[in-house]
Amino acid sequence: MQTTAPHLPTTAVRLDHTAVLARDRRLSAEFLAAVLGLAVGAPFGPFLPVDLGNGVTLDYYEQRDEPVQPQHYAFLVPDEQFDGMIARLDALGVPYYADPHHGEPGRINRLFGGRGAYFADPSGHNMEIMTRPYVRP
Repeated sequence: MQTTAPHLPTTAVRLDHTAVLARDRRLSAEFLAAVLGLAVGAPFGPFLPVDLGNGVTLDYYEQRDEPVQPQHYAFLVPDEQFDGMIARLDALGVPYYADPHHGEPGRINRLFGGRGAYFADPSGHNMEIMTRPYVRP
């Protein structure tokens, strides 16, 4: 019986997981999974993970004793899945916006030759879906 994870060589630094604070971990995890077309994993201690499919998980952690400080999470998504994500937001009655300040409702942006949109999750986090990564200097 193995008690430790096997050592895998690492050639670059990559994000493995991050904790996402939520007022209701199940509601927030299921919301994001529904929008992105993913599944919620089995609880891992106090965390409820959403596997992004690239070896990275968002581990939802419930914080009820104090307000959740909103954060920004951006997801690079396949272009062919973008329209389905927008349709799921519409079906859930969740407004989306072309800009991070939520000033352009019902519109998408076309930054860097791709498409993108912003929306709030149940805990107030500013989520972003985009089909092209940002071009950085």
